[in-house]
Amino acid sequence: MKFNSLIPELTVSDLERTRAFYVDVLQFRIEYERPEDKFIFLSLEQNQLMFEQENGHWLVGELEHPFGRGVNFEMTVSDAEALYRRVLAAGIKPFREIKISRYRNGDEDIVQREFLVQDPDGYLLRFTD
Repeated sequence: MKFNSLIPELTVSDLERTRAFYVDVLQFRIEYERPEDKFIFLSLEQNQLMFEQENGHWLVGELEHPFGRGVNFEMTVSDAEALYRRVLAAGIKPFREIKISRYRNGDEDIVQREFLVQDPDGYLLRFTD
């Protein structure tokens, strides 16, 4: 397995709930885990995320829901529409409905289909294709 040069490691309140959301709903793959450390490494296509249940090792302040305020994690996937349908089928309300967005990049526009959803701890995920 090739590791990305940037892999966010997110502290979560309940690793099993996080696993169910990312693996069962979003269909991330478990790359490896260390149950004794309450740690899991997941991937979806070229996207990689690590999760650890709060253990005090990396805690720089008190965590309050929603976690990750001020950041969203944009992940490119091959079919954002299919992923969006899985989120809806699981009864999860998106943070932002799927839509086509345009972002100016110099003299060009970047056009992408995207939606946003919060994970069980409130981390904001933006999926695009």
